[in-house]
Amino acid sequence: MEKTTDCKIPNATAKRIPLYYRYLKMLEESKVERIKSKDFSQLIQVPSATIRRDFSHFGELGRSGYGYDVSYLIEVFSHILNTQVEKRIALIGAGNLGKALGKNNFRRNENLTIVAAFDSDPELIGTKINNVEIYSMDDLASIVAKEGITTAISTVPSKHSQGAVDKMVEAGITAILNFSPGRVKVPKNVKIQYIDLTTELQTLIYFDENFSSNQQFNFANS
Repeated sequence: MEKTTDCKIPNATAKRIPLYYRYLKMLEESKVERIKSKDFSQLIQVPSATIRRDFSHFGELGRSGYGYDVSYLIEVFSHILNTQVEKRIALIGAGNLGKALGKNNFRRNENLTIVAAFDSDPELIGTKINNVEIYSMDDLASIVAKEGITTAISTVPSKHSQGAVDKMVEAGITAILNFSPGRVKVPKNVKIQYIDLTTELQTLIYFDENFSSNQQFNFANS
């Protein structure tokens, strides 16, 4: 299909596109053919006005009173996310969290695949997680080049995170999802995103304990 739009979309909207796509695929699996923004809002906990505003960046995707065709939205967002192209991913750190991520290996997303894992523990090197081999960090650059990897997930503890990230950058990685809360330095051409599970959980608990249940908060939009 042709490009829906050439304009630059807001970062907040871009971050929500994978969320929309994931839930639309779930609706498709449930044989839902059409959905209105208010119903979609209840499903994904994003305000309906935000959904309509986000969708408006990509043209006329729905009709007033009718809603949106699920299959068409999937086609649009699949094109935007380029889901037809496999994204080959390196897993850096094969501890408990790394093993959990490796075992899951994006089973619901056919275009996302962890193809290699890396660790500095000699006892882990040469073993496998869900048929994905664990290599030494010394082999990172050669495996990244061989497998055509540009994206990495890092579960390395904060105290070793900067050193691990430096090796990823040197190996040619340009996109990093970092599960360590400590901030690291990367060149301008490298995109890094942080996931701090402890902070996310504490934030969730705080709002759960301090606000009434009929109030809805969307942390991603704050």
